[in-house]
This record gives sequence, structure tokens and C-alpha cells, in this order.
Amino acid sequence: MKYLDIDVIADDGFPLPAWSPEAHIEFMNEAGIDFTVLTVPSPHIHSGNDAKSCEAARRINEDTAELCRKYHGKFGFAACVPLPCTDGAVREASYALDELGALGVKLATNSNGIYLGDKSFEPFMEELNRRNALAVIHPCRARQRPENAITGGVAAIFEYPADTTRALLNMIAARVMTRYGNIRFVVPHTGSFLPYMLQRFAGVSGILASLGMMETVDAHEEFRKLYFDIAGDPEPVALDMLLMAADENRIVYGSDYPHSPGKIVTAKKKHLESNAKYSGLIGKIYGDNAQKLIGR
Repeated sequence: MKYLDIDVIADDGFPLPAWSPEAHIEFMNEAGIDFTVLTVPSPHIHSGNDAKSCEAARRINEDTAELCRKYHGKFGFAACVPLPCTDGAVREASYALDELGALGVKLATNSNGIYLGDKSFEPFMEELNRRNALAVIHPCRARQRPENAITGGVAAIFEYPADTTRALLNMIAARVMTRYGNIRFVVPHTGSFLPYMLQRFAGVSGILASLGMMETVDAHEEFRKLYFDIAGDPEPVALDMLLMAADENRIVYGSDYPHSPGKIVTAKKKHLESNAKYSGLIGKIYGDNAQKLIGR
């Protein structure tokens, strides 16, 4: 990422883990995973230069497509797009979906400080909607954050779920999910803070709308159109909270590998499988819902 003048460690507060397709397949075999949709995590590839970001997205997508061809049947991928360069994002999404066989696109919660739901992204959302596209959301660190608190350090502690929630509330306020109902948005990390915030946002937004401070929005209707993965720590609280708000048919498996080491992910997966209260959900989360979502 030095090519883009991005320091991964400085941005995430955490070293970039080693990764190889061979190690990933070994992890998949140990965890009982048949197929993985690869996405590039944070930091987002746009750091202020449209041309460099467009070039980086093309290189990453072509390299990833080649890897998926080499390991056919094991990997698919969601393509990088150089938002907030909207024209470039439309071009790259079209190229990746039409020419490279991408299953969808990966969207950062914020792209160089501009959040999902922003009006400047409308042409891009229109294109994704026209294509009935899959859009996998991944958190990115906020451009401004307190540096004198532990949450301002390692982004995984707080900034990732906070920025995911911030982006989704912005999307809900802009009615993105109902206006672009053909896009299959996947929210990471068991919905982050969104299951907790949903009722609060619905109430406060109603008050604000009555005062003319924002447009009226049906927060619950927007929420119902989302999909969720369970990467991170679904037990003992997060998955239960998500299930209180979300349709169980819209929850899929996510691992966070390699940022979460394989042995830890496998242990969490086994623990989830041994929990009797989820016995009726495991088949849906592990396979049925994902097959419907990505057509595999």
C-alpha cells in the first residue's frame, strides 16, 4: 500500500497479517469452509489521488481475479472500487463484474472521509442497482477521531464497528436500501452497533422529522433489506442482539481471516456449532443463506 502513500500500520494501528492462498485454503480445510469470497479490508485504497486509486483498484482486481481462476472453486471476490471517485468506481465495477467475474463489489464505510449514503455516490449506486449487485461493506477508520483514548489506537477495538454503524445510519437516513432495492448490501461483524442503535435512531429520527430537521424515514424498513455476516465475536451477545432485529434468512458466515488467526476463528466456529440454541440456524448461516445471496 506504499504505492498509494498509505501506511497500513499507522491507519489501522495494527500490523498487516501475512496471507497466502495456500495458507487460506489450509485454514478453510481446518474450519470446514468450502468457498470464500475474498475482499480487501481496510484501509481503503483512496488517499486523495483519483488516478492512483483507480490504477490501484484495477491492479488489485486483476490480480485477485487471476488468483480466483488459479484456485477455481475455492475463491470468488468482491472488487475494489476507487470511491469517492464516482466515475472511476462505475468504470471499475463494470469492468470487474463484466470482464473479471467478480461476484460483487467491496464498499468502505467511508472513502477518504465521504460516507456511504452521500449524495455524490448516487450515480454509482444507480449502476449497482441496475446490475442487481452484491455490495460487501467493510469498516474504515474515521478520518477524525480522539487520539488520547484507547479507542483512537487499534481500530478494531471500537473504530471499525463505530464507523460501520455511522455509515449504515447515514444510508438509512438517505433511504439507500429502499431507493436502491436491487443492491444486496452485506453488513459486517454481526451488524456492529446497528442492532442496538436501530430503535434509538427510529425514535430520534421521527422527532427530527417532525421538527423539519430531516426527511421522514422508516428505519426498520431500511434495516430489513440488509444482510449481515457474523465475523468477529458473535457469541455470547452480538448474534442474539442481531436476531432480535434481523431476519435469520439474511445472516451469513464471515471469518475475518487472516486478521483473526485461523486457530481462533476455528475455535469460535466450533463453539458456535456446539451451542444448542443455534442448532436450527447453523445450516442457514453456513450455507443456505449464502447460496441465495451469491447464487452458489
